[in-house]
Amino acid sequence: MKLIILDRDGVINQDSDAYIKSPEEWIPIEGSLQAIARLSRAGYRVFVATNQSGLSRGLFTVETLNAIHRKMSDAVQQVGGHIDAILFCPHGPNDGCSCRKPKTGLYEEISRRTQQSLKEVPVVGDSLRDIQAAIAVEARPILVRSGKGEATFAHLIKTLPGVSVYKDLFSVAEQLLNEVTSTT
Repeated sequence: MKLIILDRDGVINQDSDAYIKSPEEWIPIEGSLQAIARLSRAGYRVFVATNQSGLSRGLFTVETLNAIHRKMSDAVQQVGGHIDAILFCPHGPNDGCSCRKPKTGLYEEISRRTQQSLKEVPVVGDSLRDIQAAIAVEARPILVRSGKGEATFAHLIKTLPGVSVYKDLFSVAEQLLNEVTSTT
């Protein structure tokens, strides 16, 4: 079973330093929905793992977050894709939980649900904590330059050389699908 794990803000949708607090503020990055659809059609199970500290900060409710995720899932379905599950950490940076990236709780839950090791599973993110969590579970860390990815890249090149870097999620999907066709 092919599996891919995506961060949400900055990878699938536009990020905001003021947080994505409503379905109206959720705006997909160009090509991201099509990338998920292409991966889905190629047999990938797509999981989203996202830190959502806006919940603990009182910026939005779980009901609002669910509405944002419904909008995202519906948008992906409209272009022929599917998201298998969306897992989120509701905690703030100082809450001491095990699920907030760069900790690995969200990824470990995906491993449990799929009964699959995450070794070499592509994990796509735009922040250093996405990359750190991927490395911690022996996944294949992939940085996109969308969202906060440009700033992360400037730091990443100095601290974690060897991480794959792509323009955006669409470019990642193209590469993964090319790898599949070149091995068959």
